Amino acid sequence: MRLPERPVISGFHPDPSVCRAGDAYYLACSSFEYAPGVPLFRSEDLVHWEQIGHALDRPSQLSLDRAGPSGGIYAPTLRYHDGRFWMITTNFSDRDGMLLVTAEDPAGPWSDPVWIDAPPGVDPDLAWDRDGTCHVSWSGTDDAGRTVVVQATLDPVGGKLLDAPRQLWGGTGGKYPEAPHLYRIGEHWYLVVAEGGTERGHAVTIARGPSPSGPFEPGPHNPVLTARGLGTTVQNTGHADLVQRPDGSWAMVFLGVRALGGTPHWHVLGRETYACEVVWEDGWPRPGDPIEPRSPTELTEELTGPDLPLSWVAAGRFPAEVLEPAESGGLRMTAVEGDGRAFAGRRQQHLTTRTRVTVDASHGAGGLELRVDPRHAVTVEAGDGAVRAVATIGGVRAVLGEPAEAGPVVTLELRTAPPSGPAPSHVPGPDEIVAGVVTADGFRELGRLDGRYLSTETAGGFTGRLVGLTCSRGHLTVASFTHRGTDGAA
Repeated sequence: MRLPERPVISGFHPDPSVCRAGDAYYLACSSFEYAPGVPLFRSEDLVHWEQIGHALDRPSQLSLDRAGPSGGIYAPTLRYHDGRFWMITTNFSDRDGMLLVTAEDPAGPWSDPVWIDAPPGVDPDLAWDRDGTCHVSWSGTDDAGRTVVVQATLDPVGGKLLDAPRQLWGGTGGKYPEAPHLYRIGEHWYLVVAEGGTERGHAVTIARGPSPSGPFEPGPHNPVLTARGLGTTVQNTGHADLVQRPDGSWAMVFLGVRALGGTPHWHVLGRETYACEVVWEDGWPRPGDPIEPRSPTELTEELTGPDLPLSWVAAGRFPAEVLEPAESGGLRMTAVEGDGRAFAGRRQQHLTTRTRVTVDASHGAGGLELRVDPRHAVTVEAGDGAVRAVATIGGVRAVLGEPAEAGPVVTLELRTAPPSGPAPSHVPGPDEIVAGVVTADGFRELGRLDGRYLSTETAGGFTGRLVGLTCSRGHLTVASFTHRGTDGAA
């Protein structure tokens, strides 16, 4: 197969799960420590996707009190069955349990969760037999503690398992067999899983059997999808889900990353959603041609009032807990009591970006931040009559630069772009991050950082970069916020 070069949903949108209702397709992604949780998208062609909401959009559905970086909501499964949409996932930081919500309209409202009393595990999947029996499959462990796919019959209304979990399949030998998806196609039940870990060894494998519980026979061409050892920008491909079109043809969505820079390469946008056709050979599905946008994408997003776009999320809480309308017509952001720094923003979805914010820090400290997590960030912060550009890398916090003077109302800017000059080490990084202020004379750079230090390979975990507002003390007023991104020329 030829791997796609461009994602269909860019930026930190991993673990895609897709279903079809009528002529439209709907897709859900992981959200981890950010709220609202589980972003939802709609498409009519599998190429162009519009965000329509979140499945977990209120505190009664989603608690992130104990969710640190890469905690919270893991891989969801989205299905359409019997006239309703069903979304099942795991909140790894709340009861370590699976939760299930439903809706008649994927744009909402979604129900409060039904918690499923099941042994620990992640990546739950839902499938219904022809008689209406519901099966939940997930990545669990066997008696020896090895990761395997397990399954039980489920009462989806009450959240009760109706029998003891049984082992389905341990994959083909790769580590962490996970992300199971089960389908009845013709006379066979097909089980698609991910193996190899969601790093460079990631892959999609498949098996089939005569019933939902198997026994399962591995496919003859495993792994059916992987970027292992390939010289492609897109790497880490795996975690696939199949969907059938109205005309009977099939397609697949899966995650991948754009690995950039010199060896060992770094990805900074997180795990993104890709897609391809599916062809059938001797009763087995295999990846076909890429499904992707024809040209690089561009984005402009502005906050023109107190209402936030659907793209906005907050770390460890909902945006409304740290942002509120300001009397001036903009937004007021407040530091979190006890925790200190608050953050709310949007995913970085493009390789070249420019983000600008005007803030009044008369009553606190805060500004603009690009981050993977609180320990891997570049912040341009105003407060106490000063502005500083600060890089945080693990336990190291360094001032990149500060102007000679600054008033309480300032315009701050962060840029990302491909490297423009000699590499600061023996290999080039994936991009450069430039921090500065905007004055009457134009943009003034305060400092820059090699983007590898804000990559998943450096920070660890499962997320990507976000850019947005931060407040570390008191409160600040946000007069304007503009974000622009492109994968073409700047």
